[in-house]
Amino acid sequence: MDINKKTTGKTGVKTVDLVYTALSAVLISVCSWISIPTVVPFTMQTFAVFCVLSLLGGKRGTAAVAVYLALGAAGIPVFAGFTSGIGIIFGETGGYMVGFILTGLIYWLATSLFGKSLAVEAISLAAGLVLCYAFGTAWFMLIYARTSGPVGIWTALSWCVFPFIIPDLAKLALALLTSRRISAVIKQRQK
Repeated sequence: MDINKKTTGKTGVKTVDLVYTALSAVLISVCSWISIPTVVPFTMQTFAVFCVLSLLGGKRGTAAVAVYLALGAAGIPVFAGFTSGIGIIFGETGGYMVGFILTGLIYWLATSLFGKSLAVEAISLAAGLVLCYAFGTAWFMLIYARTSGPVGIWTALSWCVFPFIIPDLAKLALALLTSRRISAVIKQRQK
């Protein structure tokens, strides 16, 4: 089957959209398993989310993030450390994963309004990351307060956000460079 063939089913969804969304959910899964050992270990999950959004656009990219979360919620071990389950999503740090959908929505809105220039992509992904941090931190504080007692905003930020800002910005830059290069190769091969 030709992946570029734009067949549409009864629901109006193109086959190629389904394929790209599924492959992108797999990419996010694989990158979530890659752990970079530092003082505060981090995964390449955020890189994959940024890359998928840049490659597929806001609509399909956000759908890929939603599929990734649905797979993990259903018990398929796609989250960091080969974990899964609805408990991970509703756990203390699950808000950051749900926040990836917000990042996708911000990206989708910005690129729909202002085009897909490098500046628009970088700013919208950075704004989406800030929204993801805000949503995830509020979620963390709520769940942590229920299980362990109240925690202050600065404590929550120092645990969950501050150590990740520089690595996440580096992943954002790397994702934009990677997706631009992949897009150029795809366009060249389609000629």
